[in-house]
Amino acid sequence: MPMVAYTRGGAEYVPEFLTNIDPEKCIGCGRCYKVCGRDVMTLHGLTEDGEMVRPGTDEYDDVEDEIIKSVMSMIHPENCIGCGACARVCPSDCQTHAAVD
Repeated sequence: MPMVAYTRGGAEYVPEFLTNIDPEKCIGCGRCYKVCGRDVMTLHGLTEDGEMVRPGTDEYDDVEDEIIKSVMSMIHPENCIGCGACARVCPSDCQTHAAVD
């Protein structure tokens, strides 16, 4: 049986939690990051080899010239509350959400 949550008015709903962000579809626009107040995701650089590196790290500095685009990545999925705000603002439909038992 999936987890059930309640709105302020007492209506039941089933939260659907962020489970994946597809780096092939993500355009790195940051809209999901801006609406999420839970520190679930952050922007990473994606190299030509498909490696994700976080800006501001030594690793990023080492491969900065190989970054082909920026993409969102989950860093604290355990903080997701299943509100779905990120999915509603995503223009590239790159996220997967699911209910949990």
